[in-house]
Amino acid sequence: MPAEDHLHSARSADGAEPTARDAVSAPDAEGRPRRTTRRFPLFTRDTARPEGGGRAAPGDAPAPARQWPMLVVLSAVALGLLLTALDVFRLGTLLIGAALLAGAVMRWVLPSVGMLAVRSRFTDIVTYGVLGLAIVLLALMAQPKPLLEIPFLKDTLHFTMKH
Repeated sequence: MPAEDHLHSARSADGAEPTARDAVSAPDAEGRPRRTTRRFPLFTRDTARPEGGGRAAPGDAPAPARQWPMLVVLSAVALGLLLTALDVFRLGTLLIGAALLAGAVMRWVLPSVGMLAVRSRFTDIVTYGVLGLAIVLLALMAQPKPLLEIPFLKDTLHFTMKH
């Protein structure tokens, strides 16, 4: 049975390409969908690359150049962890949070970020941004001598400890 029968296809006015009206899977090597039913398979055999998950540099560039956004974030996190291990806690954790925020900005601005793209663009931006912001805020509130004080947090702590 031809693939068009499964697709419930409708030809455009000029008779060129069939248009799929039902959910179909990614095409195989010949361009036909592998699965033309709306029912999900028992085992997943293919996945779509995340939007923006292409190379960040041309394919003929060396591997590190193709993945520069991920290397920038990982290098900054590694430096932050090293600083934290060397007892420069606040600066190290601020650098880790800033690296995640930079990853969120790169994911938002750049069309292709290589392996920095894990999920959809929106989910990656929110995940990197929220985690980066949380780490930065916690680093600023760390004792001793916090650089940021949020008054209601102390009240909340006292309330939870009393009752």
